[in-house]
Amino acid sequence: MTAYLVPAGFGEAELIEKRSRFIGQVWRTDTEAEALNRLRETRERHRGAAHNVYAYIIRENHITRYSDDGEPGGSSGQPTLNVFAAGEITNVCCIVTRYFGGTLLGLGGLTRAYARAAKLALDAAGIARMAQWRQLTVSCAYALYERTGRLLEIYEAQVSDTRFGTDVVIDILLREDRADSFIEKLADLSNGRALCESAGSRFLGARID
Repeated sequence: MTAYLVPAGFGEAELIEKRSRFIGQVWRTDTEAEALNRLRETRERHRGAAHNVYAYIIRENHITRYSDDGEPGGSSGQPTLNVFAAGEITNVCCIVTRYFGGTLLGLGGLTRAYARAAKLALDAAGIARMAQWRQLTVSCAYALYERTGRLLEIYEAQVSDTRFGTDVVIDILLREDRADSFIEKLADLSNGRALCESAGSRFLGARID
């Protein structure tokens, strides 16, 4: 399955521009129904707001939606969407709520404010890469443990468990595109004395920022 980027979690950030309050929120949403539910919840929570601008991208069925929610056309929904489209972030819903401060910002000011609020919320959420990962069990002698650990760091392995018995046994997850190279390097490092067994594979996300 092809790798892709998603929000690592929920993110929220606030921005003040000429007394207008912009509240950006970002969620990972895997379906359009989830995105619409976030929009309903936000509108209910911020009933006193002037605008609840939104944008969402759903990978399945290639769904992309956005709305200016009463702001001048092109000033808010599209700039919000562009933050995620430019970064190739998918399965994402972003809502930027505006409480009007009494001063008009103009088209350029609105565009910058909405885009910045969306970007700040994404920064707060973080980004994860969804990819195929291989589950491996590595067994090595204690004399090889330190060097094996350094190799795991180089290959950015995710260590889930380490057991100390007759040998050191380490359960890891490695991105599929790095697994074969790791196994080869481990064999070279240990002169074939370290064992590496595959325990299947999983498609999951890992934070990259």
